[in-house]
Amino acid sequence: MTIEQFKKEFGIIGKAKEIHDLIDISMQVAKSDISILLYGESGTGKEVFARAIHGYSNRSDNNLISVNCGAIPEGILESELFGHKKGSFTGAVDSRKGYFEIADEGTLFLDEIAEMPLTTQVKLLRAIETKEFMRIGSETVTKVDVRIIAATNKDLQHEVDAKRFREDLYFRLKAVSLTIPPLRKRKGDIEEFVHIFIKRYCEENKINVPVVTNSAMDLLLDYNWPGNVRELKNAVESAVALNRSGTIDADSFQSLFRDEETEFTNRNLPVFLKKSSEEADRELLYRALFELKKDILELKDLITHNQQEVYTNMAETISEVVPLDVVEKEAIKNALEYTKGSKRNAAKLLNISERTLYRKLKEYEL
Repeated sequence: MTIEQFKKEFGIIGKAKEIHDLIDISMQVAKSDISILLYGESGTGKEVFARAIHGYSNRSDNNLISVNCGAIPEGILESELFGHKKGSFTGAVDSRKGYFEIADEGTLFLDEIAEMPLTTQVKLLRAIETKEFMRIGSETVTKVDVRIIAATNKDLQHEVDAKRFREDLYFRLKAVSLTIPPLRKRKGDIEEFVHIFIKRYCEENKINVPVVTNSAMDLLLDYNWPGNVRELKNAVESAVALNRSGTIDADSFQSLFRDEETEFTNRNLPVFLKKSSEEADRELLYRALFELKKDILELKDLITHNQQEVYTNMAETISEVVPLDVVEKEAIKNALEYTKGSKRNAAKLLNISERTLYRKLKEYEL
C-alpha cells in the first residue's frame, strides 16, 4: 500500500511533508505490537492516526477500543479499564468486563493519558507488562493480548519531572513517539480540509454545495486555529448550515471566530493552547477575574485623584480632540490606498488580522 492509498483508506487529509512522514512511520510500526505514543494539541487528529494504525495492523479484524482517560471520573476509571465483579463496591449490581478485556486481541487507544491518576497508572503498567490483570473484587487473573496506543496534548517528560506521571510507564509507552503538527503549521492543507468538510456535510444533509469565495478562504488561511482541525470542521459546518445564498464569503465566518486583537492582545496573561476544555474554561475565568480586578483598581485610583483639575489642565493644553473611530477610519482608507486595494497587505500594515479588517470595513461602510 502506498502513502496515498493509506490516506484514502483511513481518511487522512493533508499534503504537508510532516503528514507524509507520519504516515510513513505509521505504516512501518503498524504491523508490530509495539506501543505507540501520539503527541499533539487537542483537535489535531490523534484518534484518526490511532484508527489508521489499528486498521493497517494485523489486529484490524478485532476491536479498537477508545478510552478518554480525562473524561472518566477517577473513582470509576479503574473499573472501566479492568472491569469488576458483582457486589465488589456500592453500585456494582452486575459483573462487567473492562476495556482491556473487550479489546482482547485488538487495540486499546488511551486518549488524554496524562490525565490518568497515579494509582491507576501503576495497575496499567502491570497490565501492559504482564498481559494480565484482576477485575475489581475478583480473586482470579484474566489474561489479555492488547496492543496499546496512547495519546496526550501534554509534555509527558514535564509531567514526569513534576511527579504527576510515572517514569516507568512513560518509558513503556513511548517505544515509538509520533507528533502530529497543529493546523497553524500546515496551513497548506486548510483548503483541502475545507472542501472535504463542505462536501461531506452537504452529502449528509442532502443540500447543494455552496461556493467558497477567495476572501473567505483567505480569512481561513489567516486564522491561527487554536482548536486545530476540529475547530476548522465546526466553523465550516456552521457556516454552511447558516448559509442561505449559496455563497460562503468572509462574513460567513466573522461571528464564528474570536477576535484575537480585542480578546487577547491586551491581556496581561498568556494564552495557553494545550489545554483540555475544562482547563481552557478555567483559564478564561481567571483572565476575566484578573481584568475585572485591574479595572476596579484603576477606577479606584481615578476616583482618588482630583478629576476637575485633570479636566481643566486637559482643556488648557488640548485644542482639539479627534474621535478614535475617525482616526481608525482614515488609517484604514490610507492603508487601502497605499496597497492599491489589497486587503491582505493593508491588514499587515495596520498590524491587525485580515478578518478584523473585513469587520472594520463593514462597520465603517468602506
